[in-house]
Amino acid sequence: MDAGDDEAADDETGAISNADDASATVGMIYALGGLDDRSFNDAANRGIQRARLDYDVAFANEEPTSVPDFEATQAALSASSDPAYDLICCIGFLQADGLSTVAGEHPDQQYAIVDSAVDSDNVASYVFRGQEGSFQAGHLAGLVTDRDLSVGAGATVPDERTVGYVGGVDSPLVRKLEAGYRAGVAHATADVSVLSTYLGAFDDPEGGYAAAAEMFEQGADVVYHAAGGSGLGVFQAAQEYGRYAIGVDSDQSRSNPRYADVILASMVKRVGTAVYDAVEDTIDDDLDTGSTTALGLAEDGVALVYGTSLGPVIPDDVRAALDESGERIIDGDLSVPTDPEAVN
Repeated sequence: MDAGDDEAADDETGAISNADDASATVGMIYALGGLDDRSFNDAANRGIQRARLDYDVAFANEEPTSVPDFEATQAALSASSDPAYDLICCIGFLQADGLSTVAGEHPDQQYAIVDSAVDSDNVASYVFRGQEGSFQAGHLAGLVTDRDLSVGAGATVPDERTVGYVGGVDSPLVRKLEAGYRAGVAHATADVSVLSTYLGAFDDPEGGYAAAAEMFEQGADVVYHAAGGSGLGVFQAAQEYGRYAIGVDSDQSRSNPRYADVILASMVKRVGTAVYDAVEDTIDDDLDTGSTTALGLAEDGVALVYGTSLGPVIPDDVRAALDESGERIIDGDLSVPTDPEAVN
């Protein structure tokens, strides 16, 4: 639980002290890796914190540590009467299976799931076309590896023409990001090697470091991660090897400022916006349950955000090329694949 939330919730029981006076009571169930991941979960937490400030919402933070814990936590909050939750917000695609069962057992409870879809009349689903933002990340990486660049604490080895991708859990969603990344690299330039690996976890910084270090040793100039808290190790390796990294979910040059000198950009998902919108709609008795809201570049649901330190020194022609490809995706002139195997 974030510091300062003690008045809103009891970390052990989930009981909320100010629920009686709140405009809505929300149960937040976070993805594996928990809070302080400087990425996906922290972005969701910013959404509920903003709702608390704007609407006097009360909430409890729950941080399951295994996939089976998701369903148990969902069921416990659904059965709670003190407090009774107006909304239970499930963060991350690994919660979908459990929620499919629990939502059916509690038809009067409202739920939101972020980054996945559950087909149930009492669940509002929010998904991201993350492949579109990842295409932008790959386009940037491809343009960088094709030139001699030395900014911040990193530098390219242009003769190698190699980039990397580190995924967390091997799943359709994370592979979708790899597909977009590979397509973006190919769009930037031909004959670039894309190295990729999956760690099997979102909370393994040591594994992230080892995977990225191996890629840098093979000549990678840029490594993009979609590995949650494991991505911290990718940044550490980039700094140690004097190369570059691209973050995910949040602007990681801000959430991890010690690595800002090697973070070219981050592919952000507006996870906090999805949480905030779900809470706001719950308060207004207008939550769109039984449907799925898809958020991509056109909806500002995903975006490539340049790093705080390195963004200002990214060459103008690189920025212009990314602006053009982004507009083509929004206009439907550029199709982004969702299967890495479909990318040549």
